[in-house]
Amino acid sequence: MRLIENPQQCFGEVSISAITFDEKTRDDIPAILKGLQYIYCTEEVRAPVFSLLEERLCAGASRTNGRPGMALWKILVMGVLRLDLNCDYDRLRELVNHHDTIRQMLGHGDLFDKSSYHIQTLKDNVSLLTPELLDEINQIVVSSGHMLVKKKADARLRGRCDSFVVETDVHYPTDINLLFDAMRKVIQLTGRLCSRLGLSDWRQHAYNVRYVKRAMRKAQSQKRGGPGSEEKRQARVIASHETYLDVSREYLRKAQLTLSGLTDKAALSASDEDTVTQIEGFMSHATRQIDQIHRRVMLGETIPHEEKVFSIFEPHTEWVVKGKAGVPVELGLKVCILEDQHQFILHHHVMEKQTDADVAVLMVDEAKQRFSGLSTCSFDKGFHSPENQIALAKRLDVAAVKRKGKLSKSAYAIEHSDEFLQARKKHSAVESAINGLEVHGLDRCPDQGIDGFKRYVALAVLARNIHRIGALLLARDHLREKRKRYAQRQRALKLAA
Repeated sequence: MRLIENPQQCFGEVSISAITFDEKTRDDIPAILKGLQYIYCTEEVRAPVFSLLEERLCAGASRTNGRPGMALWKILVMGVLRLDLNCDYDRLRELVNHHDTIRQMLGHGDLFDKSSYHIQTLKDNVSLLTPELLDEINQIVVSSGHMLVKKKADARLRGRCDSFVVETDVHYPTDINLLFDAMRKVIQLTGRLCSRLGLSDWRQHAYNVRYVKRAMRKAQSQKRGGPGSEEKRQARVIASHETYLDVSREYLRKAQLTLSGLTDKAALSASDEDTVTQIEGFMSHATRQIDQIHRRVMLGETIPHEEKVFSIFEPHTEWVVKGKAGVPVELGLKVCILEDQHQFILHHHVMEKQTDADVAVLMVDEAKQRFSGLSTCSFDKGFHSPENQIALAKRLDVAAVKRKGKLSKSAYAIEHSDEFLQARKKHSAVESAINGLEVHGLDRCPDQGIDGFKRYVALAVLARNIHRIGALLLARDHLREKRKRYAQRQRALKLAA
């Protein structure tokens, strides 16, 4: 049974609407908490957000029986804090257990409420948020943010679109260290499985891992050169790689025999069957890497890029070359964002096996479905294609996409029109939005799997928009206090005169 929030206040608990913040602070925490306070205290925002949380996170859950789960408001607050502060679960646990203002936002009292959160509790609950749910909440948050900054007379939105790389939490891939990753998991998982089932086949699995690692290190060291001619060095490289592959094949054969010996599948528990599935998956990774190493080193082939895998733990990882100075390659996935003139991110898209030109029309269509007032959007030259130029011109009043190559007279006239130049002039501001996202969580994704990656990106976009609302409100409060102090000084001067 889950509640949106605890309806009964504890002794000493401060109402969320009564939480105050230091107007002079420049830290991130007050800004994000101020934005969360606005969502909670504004009925037009709170009602649809809480309705979505209840509909999606309470679906199928019993409301009368069982242990009560974490309140939905707390889950949202913790997820937003984690991304906006770019912290891991260890720091998040410290904050929610010991930071007074954050605990007030979570609904805890100051005096006698000593409740605390365990790290696994935080992981299990924050992971309940889905990308689709976060996207719908983001639409509500952005619409409410527009009410704070947008003039009623002008409902048009002018966007700017660009992509950047969010790195996955992987090491630099080579075919031999990817083979070691796969072999390490095969040996460890098989050894643990045999230990649970009382089998002694893999009692020295820790030594086996070290043995495979020594063979890999030997192959790595031979690649760096050594005494003798080039022919002798190449012979040593081939010999060391052959030894490494022979060791790997032998352990794969042994693991296959072990799994084949587990013929009585009914005796295996559900967790043991999951372990067997994982072992078979890592064995297929190892077999692929052995084949690629053999073709590259022994046969002298060049492995096609589309056959390569850059992480066996995060297989969605891509090798991205954007041509930036000092950044030859990035390992992760590209994310495209569309920001409006009020610095709110209207929409984002995780690009799997896609280029900028593939998502230009898609970004505009999906952004207009969410915010029909979008009338202008600027893009970098990488989003250009003849088809995109035609499609975007039909969907937008001004589609500021720079063309490649020499311009025709009609294209020259379009790109030198006042509307086009104005949109291009303000396009570089999207880099500020990208930098803000990277500083607030989207530099590297620590969550596992493509689902965890998409959830992490969606939560970062939502947190950034809530932070924007909080920053606007804090700036207004600061200006109001400044004017109040000025009026008090003026009154004091009049009385003194």
